[in-house]
Amino acid sequence: MLKQSLIAKTQGKANDNQVVQIGDVRITVLTPRLIRVEKGGFTDLASYAVWFRKFDAPKFKSESKGKIITVETSEVIFTVKSGKPYSVYFKDTKKTELFSKQKNLKGTRRTLDQTFGKVKLNDGLITEGGAYLLDDSTSMLLDDSGHFVKRQDGASDYYAFAYGKNYRETIKAFYQISSPAPLIPRFALGVWWSRYHAYTQKEYLDLMQEFKKREIPLTVATVDMDWHWVRDIDKKFGVKYGGWTGYSWNSELFPDYKEFLQRLKDYNLHITLNLHPADGVHSYEDMYEDMARAVGINPETKKKVDFKCGDDDFWNAYFDVLHKPYERDGVDFWWIDWQQGEKSDVNGLDPLNALNHYHFLDNAESGQMPLILSRYAGLGSHRYPLGFSGDTAMNWRVLDFQPYFTSTASNAAYSWWSHDIGGHHMGYRDDDLYMRWLQFGVFSPIMRLHSTAIELLGKEPWKYKTEVYRYAKAWLKLRHAMIPYIFTMNYRTHEQGISLCEPMYYSYPEIEQAYNVPNQYMFGSELMVCPITSPQHKSLNMGSVEAWLPKGRWVDIFTGRSYTGEQEIVLFRDLNSIPVLARQGAIIPLSLDEGNSVDNPKSLEIWAFSGNGTFTMIEDNSKTDYANHRAKTEFSISYCDNKVTFTIKAAQGDLSVIPSRRNYTVKIKDLIKDGKSVEFSIENADITQDIVFELDGVKRKQNENPHDEVIRILSRWQEKSNKKNNAYKPFENLYGVDEIRSANKKARLPKEVKLAIDEILSV
Repeated sequence: MLKQSLIAKTQGKANDNQVVQIGDVRITVLTPRLIRVEKGGFTDLASYAVWFRKFDAPKFKSESKGKIITVETSEVIFTVKSGKPYSVYFKDTKKTELFSKQKNLKGTRRTLDQTFGKVKLNDGLITEGGAYLLDDSTSMLLDDSGHFVKRQDGASDYYAFAYGKNYRETIKAFYQISSPAPLIPRFALGVWWSRYHAYTQKEYLDLMQEFKKREIPLTVATVDMDWHWVRDIDKKFGVKYGGWTGYSWNSELFPDYKEFLQRLKDYNLHITLNLHPADGVHSYEDMYEDMARAVGINPETKKKVDFKCGDDDFWNAYFDVLHKPYERDGVDFWWIDWQQGEKSDVNGLDPLNALNHYHFLDNAESGQMPLILSRYAGLGSHRYPLGFSGDTAMNWRVLDFQPYFTSTASNAAYSWWSHDIGGHHMGYRDDDLYMRWLQFGVFSPIMRLHSTAIELLGKEPWKYKTEVYRYAKAWLKLRHAMIPYIFTMNYRTHEQGISLCEPMYYSYPEIEQAYNVPNQYMFGSELMVCPITSPQHKSLNMGSVEAWLPKGRWVDIFTGRSYTGEQEIVLFRDLNSIPVLARQGAIIPLSLDEGNSVDNPKSLEIWAFSGNGTFTMIEDNSKTDYANHRAKTEFSISYCDNKVTFTIKAAQGDLSVIPSRRNYTVKIKDLIKDGKSVEFSIENADITQDIVFELDGVKRKQNENPHDEVIRILSRWQEKSNKKNNAYKPFENLYGVDEIRSANKKARLPKEVKLAIDEILSV
């Protein structure tokens, strides 16, 4: 039988008062807006997508007339026709939606491998009409002993969601029946180094030293498949085999792998190794004898140990013999690189489902927060973060697709995609492309630099021109500093079901423009990101992005420029910036600790923006018992009548997981007093005491004088001097926004120059 750590705790059988059976149709009312409808065979086992059905029963009544069954709850009326959900009537909006007529807003897909731009996505749980029908009829089931089993042929199994345009509630309902998104370990939220390259032990350690010397903080060291024997295996071991699968360290490249792992630990790095497990365990592997005996093979036969999804002995030995020893040596988690199709020795079981499921459960055995890096395997895959999106080409089309791809995955309840930042292979070298990809990576779920083995494609920042290297270093340091903010949002995903990167229409479902900015997204509760994913305008040496600003006041955290929604606008930025806009009253905690530590920080810098807002930072002990060992620190800001108050409340919860005293620097980014930025600081503060900063006589920073801004834009314009001077004359004595806007409409300027002037007039 499977070892206990590989058996998940599910609760598939609903309470009796949730269920009504009419003939060969069984209906389970899960929430007032979610029902399950089965026909032709019932099961109370968990499926890959749905683990939980036992809830307090909402009030409902059902009625049957011929082949039509209606189920009425306090909020909707479902119609079931011939054993399949047909329509839903929404009592709040007085609308009826047919499940078959819904426009799906899409979800995600298994991989972006070998893609060169936009590709089709599978359907998600979100539709414009707010009704979604999940067909779970063909998914594998999980029995109580932890095995994947095929369900009864011919049986149908549907889940009808009816949450209208409250998209977050749809996703929360799915998490409720499928299980919450797990917490991501804190170290995974920093900067990863990854490359498909046959490093030697010395080369890899020298590279880590170089990152440290240059003060570029890494938190995860990835070693791709060449950590094990890959090449010339037939010559070395007399086995005719390609070498993708392997479990024995390549001693020619890594003469002392234990020392290698320890040195990486000395650099304060967490370690993952790449796996291609499809080809089993060959006789040349170091652990072959133990593995063979564990599955009942005589080692003297040299018979290969096949990869078998349906063999308990194999799974137990797979982890205990092949992986646990390396974990004791220092490997923190595994990168499961399954590329060998969707069939296994278990009828109907995709091996990727089994690998993700068992690897994630097994990684929790140590008591640390579990983690894997693998590919998406359908609804329910959110339980097994992180997602590896595959090998993409280095071109602008790929970058332009990734922000949409990342945030839209929220519709499939999949929050934690990890891309090859900078692109993997092919394409072309473009320093501007690298910079823009890096900026998106900083504001994406996982910041993992990666490339293929070709010597000239490495993503080391110092391999780019001096200006880009300097910018890249600052951006990577910013990502590391943002871990306190991102980790708190990680908790929000786990507890509230809200993705870190979320499409704009989740926050503004009734506004048409929110659906028309596919690359724009919310990054946590405080920030809105508009990544630049196209080449620079050579005429201005600036990039641009079409954006929609929702109602309210928004401040760019990098330029300080403020905007007032609601408006559609083209935003222009230098190569060293993308539009990242903070909402009114936003609060963003950053770590000021030096180096690459991912400990809960001793020193914090807090960026705040005028308005009224509260942010509760969450920190824990990085173990699976986090619920009993976490601390919360609440920050709040209020701004009224030229007075600002910023409060740091006494920390609550298990204070042993955070420093007993802290250094705080608070920067109110959009306020000034007497021409100076507003900033407060306190050193060695007692975390058990409230801290209150107050200041009168402050005011909001104003955007630059529009006349001076016109001069700035036209000065940047790459054009003949005489032509520039003539173009400036209509603006020369204009200082008001309206008159400059009027002059700009009539001006004979390139489109991008006119749009750049329009931006500076948007207040």
